[in-house]
Amino acid sequence: MTPTTMRHEGYAAPMLEKLILAALCAGEAISQIYAAPICGEALKADGSAVTDADLAAESIILALLKQHFAEIPVIAEEEAAAGRIPECGGKFFLVDPLDGTREFLSRNGEFTVNIALIEACQPVMGVVSAPALGLLYAGAQGLGARRGRIVAGDVVDWQAVRVRPPAPDGLDVIASRSHLSPETEAFIERFAVKSMLPAGSSLKFCRVAEGAADLYPRLSRTMEWDTAAGDAVLRAAGGRVSTLNGQALLYGKRAQADDADFANPWFVASGGFDPFSFHP
Repeated sequence: MTPTTMRHEGYAAPMLEKLILAALCAGEAISQIYAAPICGEALKADGSAVTDADLAAESIILALLKQHFAEIPVIAEEEAAAGRIPECGGKFFLVDPLDGTREFLSRNGEFTVNIALIEACQPVMGVVSAPALGLLYAGAQGLGARRGRIVAGDVVDWQAVRVRPPAPDGLDVIASRSHLSPETEAFIERFAVKSMLPAGSSLKFCRVAEGAADLYPRLSRTMEWDTAAGDAVLRAAGGRVSTLNGQALLYGKRAQADDADFANPWFVASGGFDPFSFHP
């Protein structure tokens, strides 16, 4: 596989190219396991599922990040589950090698590979690859966000994506296919809703980023590696991800009094509007 380039107004982003390549390589490994009739599955200590695909993809991503960015610590989901968490300062990578394990196991295609760069508690660069759907999203602070098609191990047909303003006839709300909590449903009832769109994994952030949905509320538990890459793409596309107090979702949360390291509070991802002051 040769490196692919995301260009934005003639500017090449070398680090982003490497993250895209890592996501593509991980996606190929996942696709091979996805095509097999049976994939190895186990339960982690928290009761969530982990598959051979999670482990293979994470191994590939960690090796490539170490090769190109050895000085930047990596917080990766399966490594963290095994208790292997490096010290990270103001700059580190967050990796979810296979977000949407339930979607992977149910064979609906809505799973993703996620790699994000965090600086000063903010997601400044992110790649979300959906290998079964043949889509890859990438975004970075100052570069905007784009979507491309995965073809023969590379990304083609790059197109800029941007959030849209809400329509006067109601919002298109996208929500978790597997984790729609009563609290999330109650939050959605505050708005005039034109349609409800179920989706799995971090694709929900990307659908808002490309203007296919307006609002993604998540009033249930997530971890930072679940959200960072999609958050980076959405912010690069002009959107926002806010906690319920209206503040930007932060990353690198350690020693939290009320939750585990890297656990997120409830949040709301939105397109071209502030959901806490929006009145249709």
